[in-house]
Amino acid sequence: MGKLKGAVAIVTGGASGMGASHVRGLVAEGAQVVVADIAEDAGRALVDELGDSARFFRLDVTVDEQWAAVVAYAEQELGPVTILLNNAGVVQWKPWEAVTTAEWRRVVDINLTGQFIGIREVVPSMRRSGHGVIINVSSTAGLIGFANEAAYVASKWGVRGLTKAAALEFAPDHIRVLSVHPGGVVTPMTKDVTEESYRQQPIPRLGEPDEVTKLVLFLAADATYSTGSEWVVDGGAVLGPVVPVPVE
Repeated sequence: MGKLKGAVAIVTGGASGMGASHVRGLVAEGAQVVVADIAEDAGRALVDELGDSARFFRLDVTVDEQWAAVVAYAEQELGPVTILLNNAGVVQWKPWEAVTTAEWRRVVDINLTGQFIGIREVVPSMRRSGHGVIINVSSTAGLIGFANEAAYVASKWGVRGLTKAAALEFAPDHIRVLSVHPGGVVTPMTKDVTEESYRQQPIPRLGEPDEVTKLVLFLAADATYSTGSEWVVDGGAVLGPVVPVPVE
């Protein structure tokens, strides 16, 4: 415990699901955290639960001015930002030909452009601190393709490339940038997904949010020689199904 004592973190989409789990994990390790989300009631309830180690700030990740404001708020309240967890995201399951251009743009704006803006706005604060870690949440959909999720898949592949570009550009500033690729995890986003869908993967179940949080904490605190890397936490899903092979 206490590996992140003195750290100042912003977690987008931090009010619920995996984001809330990450917030709790960061606080448990000693970080001061700004919970940045559009879900005000859930965000404020989480902050009330965690006490003085957390603050809530309403953030729409697609709005430049709100990003500038949340970074300024974090610095004023807690000090220069040292951790950015770009966690906010949405998913849309819909056949390709039924997706409107507006729907496409919404998914890409939240999942990808929001991360781009966040990195741009937080880097000057990390420079003032002398170092930083940016963790971008992608997905297994950023490693392989899925039908009926065109915008989501494209956005998550984009996060993968964004991470590598940022890792190279900000290395001289002592800022590490990494991507995390969860598979199926029990969150409100997967409430309609059945466990049966995961029976053939190597670890035959949905993951729990805290299993992703453990990886996030390792990347923030311990993975000091890693940047630009892809970290997969998916029960082995991208390997393909476990198919029994008859032995003669």
